[in-house]
Amino acid sequence: MSGAEVLIQRLDPELPIPSYAHPGDAGADLYAAEDVKLMPGERAVVGTGLAIALPEGYAAFVHPRSGLAAKHGVTLVNAPGTVDAGYRGEIRVTVINTDRGEPFLLRRGDRVAQLVIQQVERAAFVAVERLPESVRGTGGFGSTGR
Repeated sequence: MSGAEVLIQRLDPELPIPSYAHPGDAGADLYAAEDVKLMPGERAVVGTGLAIALPEGYAAFVHPRSGLAAKHGVTLVNAPGTVDAGYRGEIRVTVINTDRGEPFLLRRGDRVAQLVIQQVERAAFVAVERLPESVRGTGGFGSTGR
């Protein structure tokens, strides 16, 4: 199955382009363009060395890597980050070390995040005086139980 064509500009030609580790994976690996030492609780913005052009009607979402989170407590602050179809700058990720005691060294070329490409709808927002009824109604956080 073929998906959307995503044009890639390699701002750092020594880094790999995004790739899928396994057939059926939703996220393609993004790589760190620089070394960063994160002390406990510290965050940093890290470049990936690439820019993309998405077709109209698509967006890219930058997700954390589960292995970094589980093994080292390293995740993304604004996950998922959104890359709009019109953006042409470098994809950068904001990483944070949530480990309370250990620093984490992210090395240039390490897999730092995943890029998920999705088709998106543009909504037509319509202001109304009252919303239609629903089964859930106004039940919010925790309203469906445990």
